[in-house]
Amino acid sequence: MTRYRLTTLLAVISAAAPLYFGLSFLLDPGSAPDGYGIEPWPTGNADGYFVVKGVRDIAAAAVMFLLLGLGLRRVLGWVVLINAVIPTGDALAVVTHGGTAATALTVHGSALAFVVLTAALLLTERPQAAEPAATGDTSRS
Repeated sequence: MTRYRLTTLLAVISAAAPLYFGLSFLLDPGSAPDGYGIEPWPTGNADGYFVVKGVRDIAAAAVMFLLLGLGLRRVLGWVVLINAVIPTGDALAVVTHGGTAATALTVHGSALAFVVLTAALLLTERPQAAEPAATGDTSRS
């Protein structure tokens, strides 16, 4: 597998993961927070947390898929790197709100490492050479 294909795969996963998590929080808010690391409090105004998290994750995924689809890989690298703040904040939220450091590190720390690796690969990627012109075209000399 070429580096370009590997980086594309990592970028797709980086975008697909928050899309999956966002949809889970919106469509199945009862079970989605189980792996997040904080005990949910789905009563009163706190149940809006699921909508906020779901929409945030879907928006982050949409931006990454858009940039990937447009072929703006360097810009995508910067966006992925900026999005590293999300798992960082999630890990801090877990350890400061009753969750365990083990959950913060395994769930959110591993996501952070994956996102930073993907960003680094995208940002250090060399642009692909343009396709050579079709042979046999003698109209341009």
